Amino acid sequence: MRFAKTTLVALGSLLVLAGSTFADTSSDTGTLANSTDTVSLVFNIAGSSGENVTIQTWGFGGGVNAAGQTIVAGGFDPFVGIFSGTGSAATIVTDGLGDPFGTSDALSNFAGFVGCPPAGTVNIGGSVCGDVTMQLSLLPGTYTLLLSDALFVPNAVFDNGTLGEGFSDFTGGALQTCNTDCSGATTCASDTANWAFDLTTSSGPVVPSPEPGSLFLLAGGLCALEFWRRWRDRGARQAGN
Repeated sequence: MRFAKTTLVALGSLLVLAGSTFADTSSDTGTLANSTDTVSLVFNIAGSSGENVTIQTWGFGGGVNAAGQTIVAGGFDPFVGIFSGTGSAATIVTDGLGDPFGTSDALSNFAGFVGCPPAGTVNIGGSVCGDVTMQLSLLPGTYTLLLSDALFVPNAVFDNGTLGEGFSDFTGGALQTCNTDCSGATTCASDTANWAFDLTTSSGPVVPSPEPGSLFLLAGGLCALEFWRRWRDRGARQAGN
């Protein structure tokens, strides 16, 4: 397997908001520039008490989002994380056990955030779910929702740290999902760069905040993860190179 070489880079935080805010839900869609592009939405939780927040992605398996838009299946399976604060100092939010609110189908904690249904599954040598449902309670403050490819993962997930720790890149430079069935046969599909998510709060509208022009993040070294014990093995596509 070959992994993309990690270097020190300045990562522009692409945000293409093509949705609308409906009462307490923001429905957003867009397209990544490449496999190591990121999407970030900075939003505020106002008032004196916390809000229950739900994030639902649709890009991989498709479905009908909160704005009534039909999202076509075939996009990449995403990483989704919630960070407290903005920019490189933003710290990943954790639960009462110290587990991070950050996941993708390549991570061992995905079982707690499976987003199908309501999103659909894709037949890749079997039914594959790559979308995420994340539910949590947030105190008043400013937060960053981060979305990236499932194998372009913020290192903050592994030590409950900050966005400034950068990312581990296991994408191999492409958007692709592979599924290995119980017989050991691997089937791969090329994904589009399209993404879609709903951000819903329990009361009041979602209030987006002005977003920093860019997040200057240091792409850290590769972490020893359990990626390859799960469905996807993107390195397989480069085995003959």
